[in-house]
Amino acid sequence: MRLLARVVDVRPEELRPMLLSGTYFFLVLSSYYIIRPLREEMGVAGGVANLPWLFTGTLVTMLLVHTPFAALVARLPRRRFVALTYRFFFLNMLLFYAAFRFLPAAGGIWAGRVFFVWTSVFNLFVVSVFWAVMVDVFRSAQGARLFGLIAVGGTLGGIAGSAVTATLARPLGPVQLLLLAAVLLELAVQAVLRLTRERPADLPRGVDPERPIGGSALAGISHVLRSPYLLGICGYMLLFTLGSTVLYFHQARLAEVSFVDRATRTAFFARIDLAVNVLTALTQAFLTGRIVRWLGIAVTLTVLPALTVVGFLSLGAVPVISLFVVFQVLRRAGEFAVAKPTREILYTVLSREDKYKAKNFIDTFVYRAGDQIAAWSYASLTWMGLGMSAISFLIAPIAGVWLAIAFWLGRRHAQLERAEPGSGPLDAALSGAAG
Repeated sequence: MRLLARVVDVRPEELRPMLLSGTYFFLVLSSYYIIRPLREEMGVAGGVANLPWLFTGTLVTMLLVHTPFAALVARLPRRRFVALTYRFFFLNMLLFYAAFRFLPAAGGIWAGRVFFVWTSVFNLFVVSVFWAVMVDVFRSAQGARLFGLIAVGGTLGGIAGSAVTATLARPLGPVQLLLLAAVLLELAVQAVLRLTRERPADLPRGVDPERPIGGSALAGISHVLRSPYLLGICGYMLLFTLGSTVLYFHQARLAEVSFVDRATRTAFFARIDLAVNVLTALTQAFLTGRIVRWLGIAVTLTVLPALTVVGFLSLGAVPVISLFVVFQVLRRAGEFAVAKPTREILYTVLSREDKYKAKNFIDTFVYRAGDQIAAWSYASLTWMGLGMSAISFLIAPIAGVWLAIAFWLGRRHAQLERAEPGSGPLDAALSGAAG
């Protein structure tokens, strides 16, 4: 405990929930990072020119699955709707394993495209649910102290999953690893069930954290449209995903021309993931909490947009694969280690209904809407003859707008937190969407 206290400010009563949360995140992201390189390779194998259509399919699928999820949130206790969500994806993994094993080659290409869309949905849903549970269990001040270290669990899971795929993709074949990913996802269910049995010591008497949240299945969407604060988070997410998707297409084009062997491409993607996760783990363990305390939430939220401005300007000037890899690793590590834990704190001042419904809508549909806009914009720009350098220069000033929104959100969060001095994530009296 003394050694841990030197790294992060954790109280004795917070230790068990924090460790369970880290274990939960480890299992979720190790499962995802085992199959992520398989998705990337299938996206390239299906044709880079087809990627915008796959992003369109992902956006439509996100909208279709949000409403059933919100209906589960309204009607079921937290433990049940979380477990059902993860086990739905568990069964999907088994179905994909059977499809890849037994379908002929032509069918395998289409199954790969469906798998690309499904993995894109899976990633955002399981991570969104994880962070919704976190902002439901921990208060805003606790999040500032603990979310960085909790995120280390996910990063270590990403390292483990990436290492497994990088090591075993060639000897076993990527498809075999789907079974391991499914087992890890079920273990994540067991971890979250244990976590939700923990009752915070400061929970008001008579408040049941497992009581169904209620409300409409469309409340997440309507609350977002009525709240300037939530709309600001939407703007942040749209501009973040714009940059991420442009980098994703840059990566696909560079991999397509640099590597001809599918297994080599898969290993290349896995090595990038591994480098990202190692850097992320070191930052989360030793710097994230301190950065938030030193800079505050508003300034911390601007770190990633500032890095993005510099990175795209550099890539525009020198569009080579080595510089791309450096920029991609630093940007993704900055997202996971600094921006993501800080951004999640923004949700701690909202009602429980918005933590699951509005947050899920933003984390899934709005996120993928940004992907969609960026994917078709990228396709249009390349059709017009613009190369990697010109597109990078176009994105840089847009990242500047993202920086301004990030700073405003941090300041607004501080105002809302001061306005609700006694509110907590399990306080039934907390108001609806903060505007």
